[in-house]
Amino acid sequence: MGCRIRKIFSWLLLLGAIALGVLLGLGLLNPPSAAAAIRQLEEAPGQVVYQSRQTLKDPHGNSWQAIAFKRIRPNGEASFELRLVGFPGVVEIDHTQPLTLTNSLGKTLTATDVSSRIFTEATHPESNVGQYDLQPLLPQLQMGIPLKLTLPTMSGEAVNLSISPLLIEEWQTVASQK
Repeated sequence: MGCRIRKIFSWLLLLGAIALGVLLGLGLLNPPSAAAAIRQLEEAPGQVVYQSRQTLKDPHGNSWQAIAFKRIRPNGEASFELRLVGFPGVVEIDHTQPLTLTNSLGKTLTATDVSSRIFTEATHPESNVGQYDLQPLLPQLQMGIPLKLTLPTMSGEAVNLSISPLLIEEWQTVASQK
């Protein structure tokens, strides 16, 4: 009698483990997709900013805030820029060098550093913040193809950040706002 109860209990445990494995497997194989979080801000009367914010990790495990934004001024002039923010004291960005964008097909683009636009002391920008003009590159950013950003640093060791195709799609959505 005791052996039979153990056998039934073993079967129930096995079935429970299989059911749990299937449920976890479905969750891992089909994770919920991240919804684009595009924000709209009114900076001044007639001046609107649309932005996408994501946290990226570099190969050393350091977190970076990537903020892609389109600013539409009252006169209708628009710009599209990318701001990269690392933790203070971790890295010093070389603001004399452009940001390099390389897609998985080997095509390389460069974005001009425009960090001086965001600091009141333009000759001494914050060393952990870089801002780059992506407006001229928008037509060349292909959806579905990942990018690698290469951020120049004062130490000479560049920081590499991976950009997924979904994030590029989100940037294109921000850039298309009117």
